[in-house]
Amino acid sequence: MNDGFEVTPYKVTGDIDYDELVDRFGTKRIDEALVKRLEKHGPLHPMIRRGIFYSHRDLDWILDQYENGPGFTLYTGRGPSGPIHIGHTMPWMFTKYLQDTFKVKLWFQLTDDEKFMFYDHLSLEDAKSWGYDNALDIIALGFDPKLTNIFLDTEYIKTMYPMAIKAAKKINFSTIRAVFGFDNSNNIGSIFFTSIQTVPCFLESMQQGRNVPCLIPCGIDQDPHFRVTRDIAGGLGYHKPALIHAKLMPSLTGSEKMSTSTAMNDTIFMTDDEKTVKKKVMNAFTGGRVSVEEQRKNGGDPEVCSVYQYNLYHFEPDDSKLAELHASCRSGKILCGECKALLFEKVWKFLETHQAAREKAKDRLDEFFVRD
Repeated sequence: MNDGFEVTPYKVTGDIDYDELVDRFGTKRIDEALVKRLEKHGPLHPMIRRGIFYSHRDLDWILDQYENGPGFTLYTGRGPSGPIHIGHTMPWMFTKYLQDTFKVKLWFQLTDDEKFMFYDHLSLEDAKSWGYDNALDIIALGFDPKLTNIFLDTEYIKTMYPMAIKAAKKINFSTIRAVFGFDNSNNIGSIFFTSIQTVPCFLESMQQGRNVPCLIPCGIDQDPHFRVTRDIAGGLGYHKPALIHAKLMPSLTGSEKMSTSTAMNDTIFMTDDEKTVKKKVMNAFTGGRVSVEEQRKNGGDPEVCSVYQYNLYHFEPDDSKLAELHASCRSGKILCGECKALLFEKVWKFLETHQAAREKAKDRLDEFFVRD
């Protein structure tokens, strides 16, 4: 891209301009009026207050549906190609907030088929195994088993396939090529996959036998899949799915999004032990100066600091404490080592609790999974 960054469901590079992405993708910013509407239904999530979930398609319409009676369902997912890291959990924790606030059903898709088709090194058996492993982290976040259906595509395909081929018949290769940048080297499974990704938007409608609105919380990099879905939804007899988009949680290097496939020291995984987490946090990129003296004199730059960003995105829910941390960094009152030590304590407390819940989730898989 000429503007120095690229964002697709399969590739994120460069320093992302999130305002530019709204214009490029044709979404809408979440404005103050929409924030106030959300606040009528319960306390706002920090990710809304701080503009981390910042963009949407038809979120106002979804609230209309909820407030006027028909209600809605939630849909999100995960491509199981490796272990879960903190960045993955960010939109899922927001999804849980939506489920808790509105008491609505969630369909959680594990796309083992997608990862097999896109990754040459990954067998289908490996993708399925990672799907069940990843499900432990999903369950450990505390979703309501009575309102949550988790499924692997290959285990729910009998239900999904009739709708997938109806969707596929309405999607031209020229559309897929334009949206995803595919060419003649892409295997036909990857070209077909958007048809599969379309189906969960309509699973609740299929189950209930009526048209149920669907809201998809996701990173904004996933929006292209659902632009295609929205184009064909009416022709399939369903509402267009609505979306609410998050910015992408940066890596410990302070740039791009956290990734399973990048260097292991850039990313905190949900199963990392205490020693590993401490090493990663203490080696994180900061906005500090080259010396203690210069830091005390000129202060740091929290806007480029991965340690501050971790607090902003995830680990400091109290806005006043976050503002104090920002001011202390700017003034030089707090040094990078102190800030890292404070973040480590928060991260490890979170992971220690999560890992205990993850262990218990091994006995709870059947409470959540649906299969043909």
